[in-house]
Amino acid sequence: MQHRTVRDLMTRDVVTAPYDMPFKELVGLLAEREVTAVPVVDRAGRPLGVVSEADLLRKASDLSDPSGGAPLPHLEAWERARAEGARAEELMSAPAVCARPEWTVVEAAQLMEVQGLKRLPVVDETDRLLGIVSRGDLLRVFLRRDQAIRDEIDLDVLRRTLGLSRYEVTAEVSGGRVELYGTVETRSMVPVVARLCRSVDGVVSVDERHLGYRTDDTRGAGTAGPG
Repeated sequence: MQHRTVRDLMTRDVVTAPYDMPFKELVGLLAEREVTAVPVVDRAGRPLGVVSEADLLRKASDLSDPSGGAPLPHLEAWERARAEGARAEELMSAPAVCARPEWTVVEAAQLMEVQGLKRLPVVDETDRLLGIVSRGDLLRVFLRRDQAIRDEIDLDVLRRTLGLSRYEVTAEVSGGRVELYGTVETRSMVPVVARLCRSVDGVVSVDERHLGYRTDDTRGAGTAGPG
């Protein structure tokens, strides 16, 4: 099976900000390029952090309210220090949490989830910036056509990897949801088939309820199973 990697999905034409870019130029850069965040890089093109609209808005939230309205929420010391910053390196969220181009969609998505991030700069082995991958980029794998998913499951998973014939197991795919039909030799094979199908890019869910087995090898030899 050929899984799409971060290299396949990332944006290569990355808008970046030099570490010494002033606040006002950062605001203009985001507006001009119609992006909500940019990596901040050093002179060698290595990401130091990411500066986003949320980072820049801290400066506005730290200003006194001229209308005399309700007081603004208290800023933590680190937030206030960044709100008072004047250059990209002082305003950015750091250090930069980065991905590698050979990572799978799952690896990148897990890092985003754990770190609570919307995007990851992608770097090579020398930490130089290669691109950027966003949540939206990773979700593109779920735009695969059902027929393409079914073909990969049929040829790569069921036939080549597991050695099952079309008379034993078949798969139907609708909206990325996979339903498995047929019979495998042992009960322990059922979760294996389901797990491998679930790993195919674009699969939303796998239903193995219609997948039977000839022998229940999880409780002792000779026990027949449904199917």
